Amino acid sequence: MRRFYFDHNATTPVSQSVLEVLVAALLEVPGNASSIHQDGQLAKQRLEAARREVTALLGCDPKELVFTSGGTEADNLAILGSVARDLGAGAPHSHVITTAIEHPAVLNPCRELERSGVPVTYILPGPDGVIEPGDIRRAIRPETALVSVMHANNETGALQPIAEIAAIAHQGGALMHSDGVQAAGKIPVDVRALGVDFYSISGHKFYATKGIGALYVKKGANLRPIQFGGKHERERRPGTENVPSAVALGKAAAIARGTLPIETLRLSELRDRLETGILSRVPDTGVNGVSHSRTPNTTNIYFDGLEGEALVISLDLKGFAVSSGSACSSGAVEPSHVLLAMGLAPERARASLRFSLGASNNEEQVDALIDAVAGSVAQLRKLSPTYTSA
Repeated sequence: MRRFYFDHNATTPVSQSVLEVLVAALLEVPGNASSIHQDGQLAKQRLEAARREVTALLGCDPKELVFTSGGTEADNLAILGSVARDLGAGAPHSHVITTAIEHPAVLNPCRELERSGVPVTYILPGPDGVIEPGDIRRAIRPETALVSVMHANNETGALQPIAEIAAIAHQGGALMHSDGVQAAGKIPVDVRALGVDFYSISGHKFYATKGIGALYVKKGANLRPIQFGGKHERERRPGTENVPSAVALGKAAAIARGTLPIETLRLSELRDRLETGILSRVPDTGVNGVSHSRTPNTTNIYFDGLEGEALVISLDLKGFAVSSGSACSSGAVEPSHVLLAMGLAPERARASLRFSLGASNNEEQVDALIDAVAGSVAQLRKLSPTYTSA
């Protein structure tokens, strides 16, 4: 059976070009980038070349980029490392503002801060999944240390008004972090234009390897390390650098920079084709969060009267990989926290699927997926005790 992959927001396959530079680095660059001998200096050169490629994608200076093990570590470093500066002995408790639709990599560090006595405000989005900047302004306090709002939502693809929110954060004396894991490599990103102090990315979301990511740290932004060891990455992230994976991330960034204009248009056309096909052939369906700009590859569709997990399994048996939400929450019996925060009823949230397209998808695959969805939904609704057609 041929298999077609429509779950690129969970992870992307490693591209052939990235794989080639990764293998070459593993074979040819054995040294530690901190060693002063020739092998070490070669590793250092490759590491810094990769750093330049990644910063070219983000629009920042190489000195402002910290390599991490992925988006989760980058988010943790930004949130815990920026707020920790205000938690010294005798210092007043800080305050953090984030949103109810963030990835667990942001929500859970915030909850950890709450356990340490730091109050956190969670802003709800509108029905379109977008945060209203005015709600951020109203939540700012004199003691607010950080505002953290994702650039693109991993479940709906909704893009947030980061530049406007960053300006509000700075007016209130707070730093601004954005989780850009679902944006980098999919849409143009200019961290200077966005006005953020911290911006997180992850390599495996745009065809690099798992286990590598990066955090943009604006020059002058106060950030303490959250791990302790050597003086790597300008004393912000200790540990021997993962040079081969950094090289892979650099290559993926270079490819993304070169292909973004064409690929953005191609994927948005495929996404629209998928949505139109499903909505025209399957009754009692709709797109969650469609009324605002989104990443070009993502759609989230509800199928009333079904359990999303059952439809995921049915499509998997037909050779299609899709998702009912965040891969980091797979196995959870609760409906998506993102969709609930947008105001969906629990039943509709449970009946929703995410389709996320990528480089390997084409019109033929999209049309085959539409057929499979229509067939699976019809079959499952016949078995559903709750579905009644209009």
